[in-house]
Amino acid sequence: MWSGILRELRYLGTHKWDLSMVTVVPLLIIVMMSAMFYSGKAEHLPIALIDQDQSQLSRNIEKYLDHNQTLQVSLVTRNIDEAEQWLNQNKVWGYVHIPNGAEQRLVQAKDAGISVAYNQSYFSVGNVISSAMSMSVAQAMADYLGEAYLADSIPYADISTPNVKVSVLYNPNMSYEFYLELFAIPAILHLLLGCCVAFSIGQEFKFNTAQRWIEQYGLFTALNSKILVYVIIFSLWTWLWMFWLIEYRGWFIAGHLWLIILAQLIFYAAYGFMAAMVVLIVKDLAESFGVIAIYGGSSLSFAGVTLPVNNASTFTQSWSDLIPYTAYAKLQTQQWVIGSSASTSLPMLLILMIFCSVFAAICLLLLYRYKKGATA
Repeated sequence: MWSGILRELRYLGTHKWDLSMVTVVPLLIIVMMSAMFYSGKAEHLPIALIDQDQSQLSRNIEKYLDHNQTLQVSLVTRNIDEAEQWLNQNKVWGYVHIPNGAEQRLVQAKDAGISVAYNQSYFSVGNVISSAMSMSVAQAMADYLGEAYLADSIPYADISTPNVKVSVLYNPNMSYEFYLELFAIPAILHLLLGCCVAFSIGQEFKFNTAQRWIEQYGLFTALNSKILVYVIIFSLWTWLWMFWLIEYRGWFIAGHLWLIILAQLIFYAAYGFMAAMVVLIVKDLAESFGVIAIYGGSSLSFAGVTLPVNNASTFTQSWSDLIPYTAYAKLQTQQWVIGSSASTSLPMLLILMIFCSVFAAICLLLLYRYKKGATA
C-alpha cells in the first residue's frame, strides 16, 4: 500500500498540471469562497419609500426602515412610477408604499393599505429584503399605535401592543458564511477530487501502464493506494478550511468533530471510487468527466440544503437519495451546526459507507475483468 502511495506521489511530482490540481486549485477555491462569504450577510441594501401619506405614521415607518441594518432608504418619493423605474434599473431591491390616508385608516381599525414589493428574481436578496422591510413596517405600526396614537389619545392608559418573540436558531446572524460556505467547499472539492482520480486512472490506460500497475500491486492495493492519496490531500485542504472557520472566524462546532472528520474521509472516498468506476466503465476521459460533472456537480442543488426537495418530483427526491453528498450534508449540519448526538448521525454515516462499499466493489470487479481480459 505504501509503495503504491509513493508511486502516485511521484507521478504528481513529475506532472506539474496534475500537481496544480491538488495544490493551487483547492487553495484558490478556498480563498475565493472565503472572501465571497467573509462579510457574513448582505447589509444596507437600497430600497425606496413611496410616502403618499406624509403623516406621523409614514415618518415612523421611515425611521424604522433606516434603523434596520439590512436596509438603506435610497429614495423617498410620492411618485410610484419613479420607484418602479428605480426597481427596474436595479438601483433599489424593493419599496414600501404608504398610500394617502393610511394613518387615518389604521387608527380607525381599517386596512391601512401599506404594501411591500421586492425583486424576487434575485432569490436570496429578495428573501432577506422582504423579511427586513416587513418586520420594520410591522414594528413601526405597532410603535405608532402603542406609543404615539394611543398615548396621545388616552394619556393615562397603559396599553401595550401584542408582541411575538421570534428566535432564529443555530445561525442567529443569518450569515451566508455559516450557511452556504459550509456546503459549497465540500461540494466543489469532492467534484475536483473525482476529476483528479478519473484523470489519474485514465492516464494508466492512456500510457498502457494499467496492466503492470495491477500486477505489481494487486487489484485491491492498486486501486486503494491511488484513491487514498487524493482522499488524504483533499481532506487536508478541508481541514485547513475548517481550521480557518473555527479558529479565525469563530464558527465553533456544536457537535462531534471526530464524526465530521470520519464522514469526510468516507465521503471523499465514495466519490473517488465513483470516479474510478466511471472511468473503468466509459474508458474515455472526456466522457468520464461529463458523467462525473453531472453526478458530482448536481450535489449542492439536489441535497436539499440550498433548494428544498421535500415537495419536489419523485425523480428529484430519488436523485437526492442517490448521491453521497446528501447524507454528508445532513451529517455535517447535525454535528457542526445543531449539535446533535452521535447516534442521530450514525444512519448518515452508514449510508456513506454503503455508497463507498458499492462503488469500491464495482471498481474491483471491473479491474478484475480488465486483468482477466488482458491476460487472456
